[in-house]
Amino acid sequence: MSLSGSITALATPFTDAGELDLDGWRRLLKQQLDGGTQGVVVAGSTGEAAALSDDEFVQILQLAVAELGGRIPVLAGVGQMNTARTIAQTRLAKAHGAEYALVVTPPYVRATQDGLIAHYRAVADQGGLPVVLYNVPGRTGCDLLPQTVAQLVGHPNIVGIKEARSEAERMAALLALREDGFAILSGDDGTAGRAMLAGADGLISVGSNALPRTFRRLCDRARAGDASEVARLDAGLAELYAFFGVESNPIPVKALLQRAGFGHGLRLPLTTLSSAHHADADRLALLVQTLEAQSHRDQLAA
Repeated sequence: MSLSGSITALATPFTDAGELDLDGWRRLLKQQLDGGTQGVVVAGSTGEAAALSDDEFVQILQLAVAELGGRIPVLAGVGQMNTARTIAQTRLAKAHGAEYALVVTPPYVRATQDGLIAHYRAVADQGGLPVVLYNVPGRTGCDLLPQTVAQLVGHPNIVGIKEARSEAERMAALLALREDGFAILSGDDGTAGRAMLAGADGLISVGSNALPRTFRRLCDRARAGDASEVARLDAGLAELYAFFGVESNPIPVKALLQRAGFGHGLRLPLTTLSSAHHADADRLALLVQTLEAQSHRDQLAA
């Protein structure tokens, strides 16, 4: 299955006690499928991958594959701080049904560009899954440069990139590398419409956890070149884009999921949304309902 359109970087529901909320996970998966989401990431940064044990990683991945496999792509977040551990996590994901590996640049260690090339080639050669590169320097302290991506594009088992930098110039540099079999995916909700209008294949989104129908419509219209509709949708989402950044991801989106009935606990050192933002979360939860209802009507009318 191709990597394109609206792909959700799933939050992992936890109970107030910090345990996996597997009932909430199943309901979240169903909501994503019903809302038209075209792929999911399990155990990415939004899914608090660093706080999951291997057993928990396997549990939620197996459930996602059971619910969604064969209908939409299931990507597993497997990036670790070194290459050997990343390969091992990729093999674990493959053994439990993942179709793609989303591989963030190794956090904290600040590899050189040559080190990143060697790292990604090793994971692609030895991990057993097609690799999607993931660049998010604000989290990792490491920036995967376009000229480095250019040296990885030709690898038969490297199939795309999620680029979380928001600058139009960065996206333009990556789009120049786009070819069949290598997808360019935005990792920034607020600029994804612009990126897709410029030729990007899709979005790996945080906000689509709470708004799967709305982000599906945004991606559909952007990929169809409908700039006026993209501008309208972006305007309606502007407050939510800002809210998703008021505290570390996934704290804000989990606050919205809580208000929709999903497990919202987080694991330390992350804590739940500060009380100063609760009123905004209450108000925006109502906006989510309005936008999702409108997007549902638009889908039915299409």
